[in-house]
Amino acid sequence: MAVLEIRNLVKRYGNFTALDGIDLEVKQGEVYGFIGPNGAGKTTTIRVVLGILRADAGEVRIFGKDAWRHAVELHKRIAYVPGDVNLWPNLTGGEVIDLFVRLRGKSSAARRDELVRRFDLDTSKKCGTYSKGNRQKVALVAAFASDADLYILDEPTSGLDPLMERVFQECIAEVKAAGKSVLLSSHILSEVERLCDRVSIIRQGKIIETGTLEDLRHLTRTNVRVQTSRPIEGLRELKGVHNVVETERGVTFQVDTDELGSVISHVSRFGILDLQSAPPTLEDLFMHHYKNAGGEL
Repeated sequence: MAVLEIRNLVKRYGNFTALDGIDLEVKQGEVYGFIGPNGAGKTTTIRVVLGILRADAGEVRIFGKDAWRHAVELHKRIAYVPGDVNLWPNLTGGEVIDLFVRLRGKSSAARRDELVRRFDLDTSKKCGTYSKGNRQKVALVAAFASDADLYILDEPTSGLDPLMERVFQECIAEVKAAGKSVLLSSHILSEVERLCDRVSIIRQGKIIETGTLEDLRHLTRTNVRVQTSRPIEGLRELKGVHNVVETERGVTFQVDTDELGSVISHVSRFGILDLQSAPPTLEDLFMHHYKNAGGEL
């Protein structure tokens, strides 16, 4: 069942088209990655989903209801964390967390206290004294302490140290196990790769690829390192082979995935002593698209 449905979404600012026919669907119990460089349209999409901006065309439905007309009602079932959290400077972190949680109506004091401990947050301090990382912690504790059905997270770990990023990833796994849905916008590709079931790549306001990582990995190259008993002849001339580098430990190169079988067959004729291969990462996929399009990151 689809929790979030975006169909042919268009948003313009004067003559500039920020979103040009976006299609996206998040299913129940799914963690969905939404990646792209700054200015690609991620935050604009999220603001339309939240009912902060009104679309010029297209449709956004959350739990089957129109995101603009039913925004107030829908927000009771949504937890949102922006990438740059602004808080009331004269309230303590604990007061802000309690306010956000009460607005959503469903919460657990025990869960709140557990999250405060896990994120190592001093809730007695005024928000005006918090660092960026601590402001993010306040928003994350408030989000995960509420019993939301859809978590919309826009660069949520900005400002967190690696230890707190790990706590965040644990929280994502917990809400997923509880059958909740997550839309995660992030520029930390390793984070998206580790957490997400499916991914959409956005460029200049358009979705250019969507699928699981396994679906998308055919689009780029596999990294190979091989050591052989004899020098490999003709490797650079083989179809699909790129970036051949000879080292003391053998030869490293990249190969188009659909040519991998024939390349390994050729290499095996020279006596393989050691062979290591790694599938393309999400970062490889991302860079592949932007380089091919002449895009700038």
